[in-house]
Amino acid sequence: MRLGVLDVGSNTVHLLVVDAHHGAHPWPAHSEKVVLRLAEQIGPDGALTAAGADALVKAVSMAKAAAAGLDTDDLIAFATSAVRDATNAPEVLARVRDETGVRLEVLTGADEARMTFLAVRRWFGWSAGRLLVLDIGGGSLELAAGIDEDPAAAVSLPLGAGRLTRERLGVTPDDDGPPPAAAVEELREYVDGLLDPVVKEIVDVGWDRPVGTSKTFRTLARLAGAAPSGAGLWAKRSLTRTGLGQVIGFIRHIAPRQLAELEGVSVGRAHQLLAGAVVAETVMRRLDVDKLSICPWALREGVILRRLDQLGPG
Repeated sequence: MRLGVLDVGSNTVHLLVVDAHHGAHPWPAHSEKVVLRLAEQIGPDGALTAAGADALVKAVSMAKAAAAGLDTDDLIAFATSAVRDATNAPEVLARVRDETGVRLEVLTGADEARMTFLAVRRWFGWSAGRLLVLDIGGGSLELAAGIDEDPAAAVSLPLGAGRLTRERLGVTPDDDGPPPAAAVEELREYVDGLLDPVVKEIVDVGWDRPVGTSKTFRTLARLAGAAPSGAGLWAKRSLTRTGLGQVIGFIRHIAPRQLAELEGVSVGRAHQLLAGAVVAETVMRRLDVDKLSICPWALREGVILRRLDQLGPG
């Protein structure tokens, strides 16, 4: 069957269409995304702005039309932290439903962590033993650990790269200079503080293989010397804490708009890279992780796999 997954994230609205059936590898047939940066369109009152809601409705409508044009059998649509945390989320969701016919399921942070963990488990298989999975999104950080397909611990914290860039560093895509060193150190202390209550829970579960997934970790790994995307899905990629420290030492002195000129850094997320790197370095340090394997599968693949499991054979 052909499945479409519409992921309304904090940075992008991403449509992924795959050909798959129960027990098989989901093969991508089409992928398209629109950069909306919804996490940066939250007003002082915590509500998604009118302009942000307008852009979201338009993007969902376009994605629905694209999915229909590709003859998808099912369209799974979900939203993560930007919509989840907006004070006007019910009104925004109702408007999307009324104007596009698409019902967005709002995932909890724990659900994000669980489904991402499922994708990583299926990618690496049982031989990986206990997994630790780290995922830095635009609005939140997810951590999960366990031996099964459902993790023993699944935690979400408001430590997304986009959120911290806006709220803690005050950085915009067009800034001509890097944020002050003091702001970066204050951010590191803030991340440390929010990690305090969850470190023991994750450590108590333990792990054999630590894994990083999603765009932030893939970009940081590339800057640290991992294989480019052109090397293919199956190329083994990793990120060491030493390599990450070198990346931070480099990018913290570069203006956000210049970061987009680096190989492997997307224009839409370049200004968020430093905040994401600080989160990555801090969580690796707090969990005493020296090296992460990078997994190409993440939340969208986890959602697909969960749906295929629900449908069962045939």
